[in-house]
Amino acid sequence: MCGIWAMFGSDECLSSQCANAVKIAHRGPDAFRFENIHGLANCCLGFHRLAILDQLHGMQPLRVKKFPFLWLCYNGEIYNHLTLKKQFGFDCQTEVDGEILLHLYDRFGVEKAAALLDGTFAFVLLDTRESKVCLGRDTYGVRPLFRLLTDDGLLGVSSEAKGLMNVVRALDTRAKVVPFLPSHFQVFELKTDGKVKSVQFEPFHQCTDAPAHAVYDTAGRLPTSFDENVVKGNIRTLFENAVRKRLMANRRIGCLLSGGLDSSLVAATLVKLAKEAGLKYPIQTFAIGTEDSPDILAARKVATYIGSEHHEVKFTAEEGIRAVEKVIVCLETYDITTIRASVGMYLVSKYIREKTDSVVIFSGEGSDELTQGYIYFHKAPSAKAGADESVRLLKELYLFDNLRADRTTSAYGLELRVPFLDHRLTAYYLSLPEEMRNPRHGMEKYLLRDSFRDSKLIPDEILWRRKEAFSDGVMSLNKSWYIFLEEHIGSLVTDDQMANAPGTFPHNAPFTKEAYYFRQVFEKHYPGHAELLPHFWMPRWIKATDPSARSLSIYKLNNYN
Repeated sequence: MCGIWAMFGSDECLSSQCANAVKIAHRGPDAFRFENIHGLANCCLGFHRLAILDQLHGMQPLRVKKFPFLWLCYNGEIYNHLTLKKQFGFDCQTEVDGEILLHLYDRFGVEKAAALLDGTFAFVLLDTRESKVCLGRDTYGVRPLFRLLTDDGLLGVSSEAKGLMNVVRALDTRAKVVPFLPSHFQVFELKTDGKVKSVQFEPFHQCTDAPAHAVYDTAGRLPTSFDENVVKGNIRTLFENAVRKRLMANRRIGCLLSGGLDSSLVAATLVKLAKEAGLKYPIQTFAIGTEDSPDILAARKVATYIGSEHHEVKFTAEEGIRAVEKVIVCLETYDITTIRASVGMYLVSKYIREKTDSVVIFSGEGSDELTQGYIYFHKAPSAKAGADESVRLLKELYLFDNLRADRTTSAYGLELRVPFLDHRLTAYYLSLPEEMRNPRHGMEKYLLRDSFRDSKLIPDEILWRRKEAFSDGVMSLNKSWYIFLEEHIGSLVTDDQMANAPGTFPHNAPFTKEAYYFRQVFEKHYPGHAELLPHFWMPRWIKATDPSARSLSIYKLNNYN
């Protein structure tokens, strides 16, 4: 996890540009470099580093002697960089995983280079020999990237939108800061004055397709039968492989643990593989909630079972409410469920940063979207509808859960790793028959649960624990987190304000006082950028006025006392 920033075609003074780049400094607390490209007009690159690999040579913009005409700023981890180095006989100068992108680009071009990367990434690559600028972002947008492109050819790039917002104000332009689409690359022609012209913008991968790098994957070829036992074995193999490849780090590894199915599988597999790899320290796990919250109680059971060094972070509703504005500034969104869920993740990240030495943090993001884990999937009108919804949710992760997970951890200089969004695992799971992936026997994520039925990896009561949203599970069953928020905010927004909401906020007009308050805070800090959120996250196929699972009629309680 790092922060990248670039500007092409701006004649603003370097000090002003540097001030914009510094707005994402939290993403890389270890070092900062801001570089004007010699011989090129109005081109500069900025980089905030969180050092995970190659402490000596990992600073960016990354350049190597073999390619003096290439400049690379990237944020991410390339898990197959050693495999690709061996496969293609590349002579790498450093141990930095991102160097592989320079070699791939030189040999194959940017599209194939991006497709061969097994990992999470966002990059800007400057080719001064060919006068090109290339951008790319991983399949699910685990790593963030924002772009500003004006009609006259100014291009701005930043890991977070806040790094470009003052540029928009200074230009007095109608151009918007927009998220760069996951699974896409873009090529720009670079002109002598630093301005650019877009010449190619295409996807390099579809999440339903097997990734190009699969042929070099360490898991090897898998049986192709749809026999259920074969399928379950393949899921276990690919999941374990996804966790194993993410052990690549020179900093301490930890894991978020809510006590739900997904984070428990990740934590248990991580502890197991860390021992096999001979890590010199125990894996730390982290749970957050009130004393009697379902997540705290369930996570405690899992941590005892797997033998992790467990930390419980307790917080009150009042502490959560006080953090809301900081969280919205951190997230750059006003989506209701994203903000609710982010408060707990923001506070636990703060604890990890201040109280421990864990920096690389594993989490269970992506499983609900991949394995149809949201309880509204029980209401899917057909197997195909459920499968289509799963793909839609995966494609929109960059707007919601991946945004939440990245921003709340990066706010405190942590790097998040998400095994459930491994390219090969997701492509295989999505290739299975639609009926196999649906909720079955009244249980969401049935296939995933059944795949680990006899593994003894986690306690059976956790393996079959019903879905509990992170924003719900951090608080007691007696009173949900969203109820505390609604009660507090109810006095801050008037009925008249609500009546005029569609006129005040025509794009995504708030429909509750809570949503109105979130929007107010967002507009206070990011006026004119409401279109960063195209729509609210809401359940489908069921009458819902709130995104909380606990508000739905089909919600069922878990009991772990």
